[in-house]
Amino acid sequence: MPRGKRLNITGGVYHVITRGLERKEIFKDDVDRREFLTRLEDSLKKTKSKCYAWVLMPNHVHLMIRTGTSSLSDVMHRVLTGYAIYFNRRHKRRGYLYQNRYKSILCQEDAYFEELVRYIHLNPLRAKIAKGVKELDKYKWCGHYRIIGSNDYSWQDKEEVLLCFGKRRKEAVSCYRQFIEDGIDKREKIDFSGGGLIRSAGGWSELLNMKRKKEYWRGDERILGDDGFVNRILKEVDENIDKRDSLIKQGWNLDKIAKRIYSLLKIKKMDLNKKGRDNIISKAKGLICYFGNKELGVSGKEIGSFLGISQPAISKLINKGAGIVQKERFKLLN
Repeated sequence: MPRGKRLNITGGVYHVITRGLERKEIFKDDVDRREFLTRLEDSLKKTKSKCYAWVLMPNHVHLMIRTGTSSLSDVMHRVLTGYAIYFNRRHKRRGYLYQNRYKSILCQEDAYFEELVRYIHLNPLRAKIAKGVKELDKYKWCGHYRIIGSNDYSWQDKEEVLLCFGKRRKEAVSCYRQFIEDGIDKREKIDFSGGGLIRSAGGWSELLNMKRKKEYWRGDERILGDDGFVNRILKEVDENIDKRDSLIKQGWNLDKIAKRIYSLLKIKKMDLNKKGRDNIISKAKGLICYFGNKELGVSGKEIGSFLGISQPAISKLINKGAGIVQKERFKLLN
C-alpha cells in the first residue's frame, strides 16, 4: 500500500512516532538520550514549534508537537537525520537506524489534547519501565517528570498543558497528576496510532454503534478527529494542492519566482553571490526558498541546487522567508 502524503497544516498538533529498525534500540544510554533531546530543542527553536508531551523509550519515541513556521517534516528531519548520523558514528555501526519513516497523526486539538498528553506520558508504565505513578514521577526521559516539578527543558511547553487543568499552578499540577493516575488502569477507548476511522470513532464498539445509528464518518489514517475535522483538513489540503497546480500551470517555477523577487527587491541575480545574513540578499534568498517550498512544493534539495547553498541552510532560509511574509505581508502576486 503506498504511503500517504504528509499533511502539513500550519499550527497543527501532531502525534509523532518513530521506531528503531526491527524494534532494536535507538538509545543505548543517557548520553544518547541527551543528544536526542538537544537536537529536538534546537529544531523546535529554529522552526518556532512547540512540544507538549514526549517520551524516550529504548526502541521508539513519542512526541506531541505543534508546528510553527515550518512543516513537521522540517522539524523531524533536523532531529532524526542528525541523530542517526551521530548514533552510527558513536556506536560504530552502519545502515538505517529507524523502521521506515516516522509516523505522524494530525490531531483534533479540542477533542484529544489532554488524552494524547496522557497517552504519551503513560508509555513507561505500559512498558513496565516504571511501576506506578510515583516511579513515573521520577522517570527523567518523559515529559511528565518536567510537568510535575522539574524546571529544566524550557523547550517543553508545560504551561499550556497545565492550563487545561487549572489557572493556579499548584492546583493545576495536582489535577494533572491525578488525571495521569486515573489513566493507569483505564482501558484506552482511542487508538492514538491505529487506523484513521476506527481511531477517530473511539474504537470498534463506537464505530459499530455509529453504523447502527446510520452515522457515517470520513476516515483518514493521517488524522485523528471527528467527521467535521477530517473533512476540513482534507479540504484545506486539497485547496493547497489546487493552488499549487494552478501556479505551475501558469508557468511558475523557481526561476520565475527568483526573477519576481529580484524585481520586487530591485536587485540583480549576480547580487546573490554577495555575503551577508541580515541584508537584502539574505531577504531575497529567504523569500525564494519560502515561496519555492511552500507555494510550489519544491524540495529543499532542489532549491539548494538552484541557489548553490547547502540543504541545512535552506531550512533556515525557509523560516526566514516565512517571517518576512508574515511580518511584511509580502505577496508574490499582487
